[in-house]
Amino acid sequence: MLLKGCLHTHTTCSDGKLSPQEAATAYEAKGYDFIAFTDHDHLLKKNYLELYRQVKTDMLVFYGMELTVFVKGYVHVAKIAGDQEVLHIFNHIGEYDFTPEQLLARLAELEKLYPLDAVEITKKGFRDRVFEALEIAYPKIASDDSHTSAGIGRAWVELDAKREKDAIIRAMKQGDFWNCYLR
Repeated sequence: MLLKGCLHTHTTCSDGKLSPQEAATAYEAKGYDFIAFTDHDHLLKKNYLELYRQVKTDMLVFYGMELTVFVKGYVHVAKIAGDQEVLHIFNHIGEYDFTPEQLLARLAELEKLYPLDAVEITKKGFRDRVFEALEIAYPKIASDDSHTSAGIGRAWVELDAKREKDAIIRAMKQGDFWNCYLR
């Protein structure tokens, strides 16, 4: 089954402008089959899981978190939970103002701390051809990292998998997906 999804979105549970329900409704209206709420760890509201669980949608909704990790400065790693599987993504690698060489050094440090599965190569949903072309031993994913309704639907992944959280995570880890962009 061909599925369309976003693995990086923010809500009012941290610094996003849409509630979890508003974000889910907006993604569903654009034909998404799954999303991951990945609000910032240091900004999370105490009741964030309760708010996520209240969302009414036909999409699969992953609960995740964008972790702030300090490796020669800070970077973000998304930790997304499936039913049994967990996906770790080094988020928005082009937004740190690193050279490709500096990024590879950060990546080597991150590998010591987390079982990384993928890297996100978009900047707020826009292509970054420098980091897209960089030789990295991880699947490269596109995402919109939305914080507002205007950010929803700029970039996404599509994959042919069962409509199950763990099947989606396994496909992402194996690189069995396509990156798609609005433009």
